[in-house]
Amino acid sequence: MGHRRTALRTSAAGAVSATLVAGTLLGLAPAARAADPAVRFVDITGDGGTVLKANVVTPVGADGSRTYPLLVLPTSWGLPQVEYLAQAQKLADAGYVVVSYNVRGFWQSGGYIEVAGPPDIADASKVIDWALANTPADERKVGMAGLSYGAGISLLAAAHDKRVKAVAALSGWADLIDSIYSGRTQHSQAAALLNVAGQVTGRPSPELQQIFKDFFASNLDKEQDIIAWGKKRSPTTYVDKINANGTAVMLANAWGDTIFPPNQYADFYEKLTGPRRLELRPGDHGTNEIPGLLGVPGDVWSDTRRWFGHYLKGEDNGIDREQPVRLKSRSSGGYEGYPDWKSVSATSRKIALTDTSTIHTNVNSGADGGTIFLSSVLDQVARVPPMASIPLLPRRWAAVWQSEKYATAQQVRGTAKLHTTVTSTKESGTLVAYLYDVGPLGLGKLVSNAPYTFHGRTPGKPFGVDLELFSTAYDVPAGHRLALVVDTVDPLYIEHNPSGAQLTFSSPRHDPSYVSVPLREQ
Repeated sequence: MGHRRTALRTSAAGAVSATLVAGTLLGLAPAARAADPAVRFVDITGDGGTVLKANVVTPVGADGSRTYPLLVLPTSWGLPQVEYLAQAQKLADAGYVVVSYNVRGFWQSGGYIEVAGPPDIADASKVIDWALANTPADERKVGMAGLSYGAGISLLAAAHDKRVKAVAALSGWADLIDSIYSGRTQHSQAAALLNVAGQVTGRPSPELQQIFKDFFASNLDKEQDIIAWGKKRSPTTYVDKINANGTAVMLANAWGDTIFPPNQYADFYEKLTGPRRLELRPGDHGTNEIPGLLGVPGDVWSDTRRWFGHYLKGEDNGIDREQPVRLKSRSSGGYEGYPDWKSVSATSRKIALTDTSTIHTNVNSGADGGTIFLSSVLDQVARVPPMASIPLLPRRWAAVWQSEKYATAQQVRGTAKLHTTVTSTKESGTLVAYLYDVGPLGLGKLVSNAPYTFHGRTPGKPFGVDLELFSTAYDVPAGHRLALVVDTVDPLYIEHNPSGAQLTFSSPRHDPSYVSVPLREQ
């Protein structure tokens, strides 16, 4: 498997290089506005004396005679401090003081990359302190927002600083481990991209370098250390503090986010008790927010401004009266509103997995989750998800079950769940489950997928597997089927199948196997 991991890191490096070039151009595009007297670049002293490079955008004409709501924007992973200037100008025009800062360890800011560790959380409070002392900001009206890394830091800061009254967390994470290590499986392309981006644009801390080393080496002796490291950096760990603070939290993500999948955001949303909003759209990591960094109008940033308008400025813009869960299907253009996440999957239909199937490992069957960014962007702009010919999938390496043809369209909404019984010839292994929309000619379009890894199992002894596939919204046309495919190799993940291993999937009478498909009531 060594050459496979090397190839994955190489492909991720190429992808991140393109992303960084695009991100830098996006960040530099609005930089010309620095000539505006309302924009200035400053140094802010962060935790432990670390210098943070920042820019401040204030409303035109602000002369200290009045105060304005404050918005603090931590930068995304690997992007420079000018990342948000276009949006900061719009926010300043709407009457906010906006402070955007390069998080520690990246670009010209000092320190090391701590991955939203305690120093990053302390930095956010230091930036708020500085803004309240050096700008006409109102200490009673403080908000934070960010894309990706900035989203995670904003949520964590809200848990630790009661001054933060509202947050807009765009394409971020609530559970870091459930994002890149879900199903006990390393999401290798996602982690490799983050690793390379950190090395190119910043200075990873010694701790982070060791975490990545243990992560890619599949060092089981370090697994609990990695989980503990991730838990400390996960907003869901501190959700009780966010609730106690009464923070108004808006979460936005994409169905195909290959770095921070939507499940963990939906789970976090359900734990919030204060004002909350969840928006999910087609796309991949940051693809809905990036156009706004150039100042291009878009509903993500528009809703962000409405969110702060209501919860920081008291505007009666109606956002508090809308259904708080807003979904956009990958198959249709309109938005759907729901009172909560549980209502998204109002009903479900089980597909029985009755036939016993044995597959061999270590070979890619042709069923894949796609390529990071590329596949979900194609799905977003052209509705072309990863595909596979279901009849041609080699049954030696792929187990396949199909539903009957549906007489009417089926609107899949939410989280499909696999329950099955597995018997392995080895104590460790990895399987990847895929749910496909299968047309009349047998061509399958990927609806959802998820990996699952096990260790320490007794060879030849059956054990149960319960796996949540990544949440989605997809319309299966009338006359099509759904198919569940399981194989053992996917370029998105590191696999743990010893050479020559076999996996048998069965459906005992006392514990039948099935995949439960969530459906929208029609």
